[in-house]
Amino acid sequence: MRIAMLGAGNVATHLSKALIKSGNPVVQVWSRNNQNAIELALQIGANSIVDFKDINQEVELVIIAVNDDAILSIANQIPKREGQIVVHTSGSTALSVLNTHSSSGVIYPIQTFSKDVDLDFKKIPLCIEGSDDETQKLLFNLAQKLCDSVNIVDSSARLTLHISAVFACNFTNYLFAIAQELLEKSSLSFDLIKPLIFETVNKIAINLPENVQTGPAKRNDEQIMAKHLDILRANPESQEVYRLISQNIVKKHHQPKSTVK
Repeated sequence: MRIAMLGAGNVATHLSKALIKSGNPVVQVWSRNNQNAIELALQIGANSIVDFKDINQEVELVIIAVNDDAILSIANQIPKREGQIVVHTSGSTALSVLNTHSSSGVIYPIQTFSKDVDLDFKKIPLCIEGSDDETQKLLFNLAQKLCDSVNIVDSSARLTLHISAVFACNFTNYLFAIAQELLEKSSLSFDLIKPLIFETVNKIAINLPENVQTGPAKRNDEQIMAKHLDILRANPESQEVYRLISQNIVKKHHQPKSTVK
């Protein structure tokens, strides 16, 4: 299958390389910043293009891998061609934004990507949706060549999945950053808590998160939580995050008898 990649960012870079490795050449690359398109095209042996009308008529699959806000605009500028499938890679954007194309779909990889960080794409779950049974089957078969976990997920469920990913990945990383900042203020290294972080992740590999919750809020230890909040007075934003999360943990694991003040 000959593919045009619209986008040259993190997702586009990793997905392009995985597609090529699976025997599906990415022959054209477009980016809003043409220099980025040129750089990715050079990496993967493709041609860069500057206009959507330059998408080769022999291209069978056009992948839109850009910021969510730009998907609809780009989709509406892609020439409509019989037999060509247009897909996007977004977790939170509905398939319906591609309705102007007769065959459309979604290939959503559940992973956080950075261009320069190598990943084993085989281990990345892919969520597939197609505008019709034939398109969906074709995308499913393509996805099976890329990874070991392919799932049919409609737009509504995919949005819930994306929200869950934000909690599990983006928000957690923000909490890591708060921890790092607190440690650095006391001249302590973030490396000191990395084993703790790794063990927490290892636990949920074989357990449900709610069954392995630990910490002062899980124990409803009001004195420790009050002490922590007092220390965080100099950083009201982090203090509020601590208070809100602690309140919800207490509510989940105890009768509502405590207030984290």
